[in-house]
Amino acid sequence: MIFISDKAKVRVDEMWAIENLSPKHFIRVSVTSGGCSGLSYNMTFDNDVKKDDELFEDKGVKIVVDARSLLYVIGTTLEFSDGLNGKGFYFENPNASRTCSCGDSFCL
Repeated sequence: MIFISDKAKVRVDEMWAIENLSPKHFIRVSVTSGGCSGLSYNMTFDNDVKKDDELFEDKGVKIVVDARSLLYVIGTTLEFSDGLNGKGFYFENPNASRTCSCGDSFCL
């Protein structure tokens, strides 16, 4: 399961309206090699479900993760910060043993 915080949901809803996205769209989360810590998160809006995708829904927001990436992000919460130290989405991943200071990459 992938979760979304209340603050992230508010920001996603705002972006949904700005981008004029349809109910068919969802958030796609994936993990690729790279970044300071070895693995990097990717997040996009998408509307094309592939055969190896897993679909989750939390607080009315659909999140899709491919099977390979799911191993790295199961139990993760999508968060949003609008504070002075940075603004944007980030992931609270209970599986990560280390993350980089920007929060864009991690290792297990």
